[in-house]
Amino acid sequence: MRRWYGGLMLRFIILFVLALLCLPLGNSAFAAGPFGTIRIGFWSGGAFTNDNTGAFSHCAATAGYVSGYTLGVAQNAQKTWILGFGNAAWNLTPGETFPIDITLDGQAQFHIFGNVASPQLISAILPDVAANRLRKSHLMVATGKVQTVPFTLTSIDKVVSAIANCVDKVKAGGVASAGDFSIVTPKPPVATAAAKSSAVAATETPQPKASKLISITGTGFVISTGGHIVTNNHVIADCVGDVRGNLVGESAATLRVVSTDEMNDLALLQAPGTFKNTATIRSTAVHSGDSVIAIGYPFHGLLTSDFTVTTGIVSSLSGFFNDTRFLQISAPVQPGNSGGPLLDTNGRVVGVVAEKISALKIAKATGNIPENINFAIKTGALRDFLDNSVVPYQTSESTSELKTTEIANAARAYTMLIACTAKEVDSEKK
Repeated sequence: MRRWYGGLMLRFIILFVLALLCLPLGNSAFAAGPFGTIRIGFWSGGAFTNDNTGAFSHCAATAGYVSGYTLGVAQNAQKTWILGFGNAAWNLTPGETFPIDITLDGQAQFHIFGNVASPQLISAILPDVAANRLRKSHLMVATGKVQTVPFTLTSIDKVVSAIANCVDKVKAGGVASAGDFSIVTPKPPVATAAAKSSAVAATETPQPKASKLISITGTGFVISTGGHIVTNNHVIADCVGDVRGNLVGESAATLRVVSTDEMNDLALLQAPGTFKNTATIRSTAVHSGDSVIAIGYPFHGLLTSDFTVTTGIVSSLSGFFNDTRFLQISAPVQPGNSGGPLLDTNGRVVGVVAEKISALKIAKATGNIPENINFAIKTGALRDFLDNSVVPYQTSESTSELKTTEIANAARAYTMLIACTAKEVDSEKK
């Protein structure tokens, strides 16, 4: 999605500003401004005053999308956060209120109440905890009475910081201090006796070494023709640079992180362009004893540059401590298999390879070395994650049985090597 320009965009900025003053946060439906500027990516705005009293009311920034929707973010003089949603095609009843669910990066969900400020505009107070989560997110999905709308949140962290900076500056110096609020100057630390003592101690104490950067790899698979790719969250969680991905025999491309679910260890990436071949999720339940095939890139760079194929069965329908989000599988997996597709004998996805059990820890605790105890995330959690991220995907029943070579050849077209540079950390997840 990208910004759209022209008089319609300006009209929505004005409507959004007026809507903020119609909330129970001010006492006038007239606003003057913007004073100063907020201009970050496709976001624009500034500071606004109550036109009747001349008092500062709030700072706001808005962005328009080619879908026809406008998204606004604001903070008033009392430091209350507000969201605004606009669409020229709406014909709503002013004064009406109704619940809105917003989901951030497919995992954090908040229930807010929208107020129809005009036939084409809705505004809602955003709790501080939701505002803090918003600034760290890549995708917001808003669900109202009859519509579910995704909003990409490009540069939202900088936008929220600029808005907060705008409020602080204008409250301190009035609109005369208005300038480019997009430039946020860090506040210098207060020099206390304790701080000075710590500074002296720091010069005398050897500083810890900087974190070592290493190259890490994992696996992902294309789930939509729009280039959406599923992998594990732990594959990309520690990346400090670009996340890159490529199919066998193709050059690597930079992938965009769309959303993550740390609890269920899932991440959604997106590659540029479109894809003809995608994975298909099995629509029927898997059973203990079913044969499965794991596809992935274990020990990439040490072993083959091609993906590897291992086979096994579903050993159990639950993971550690009877965790029903996971399958226990006997198909061997190694570091680098994480995020790869677990397929049935028809080539349908029945899970996302997640981790292998720590043989050393189990041996230390029990005296026995475990064999072929590995885990995959079930498709129920995967489909919920994709639905929350508003990503289309294909499902089908598992019908005729295919040869493993046929399944592997088909998987070659949608199984991707994921790589990035990351800080070296201790982890049992593979």
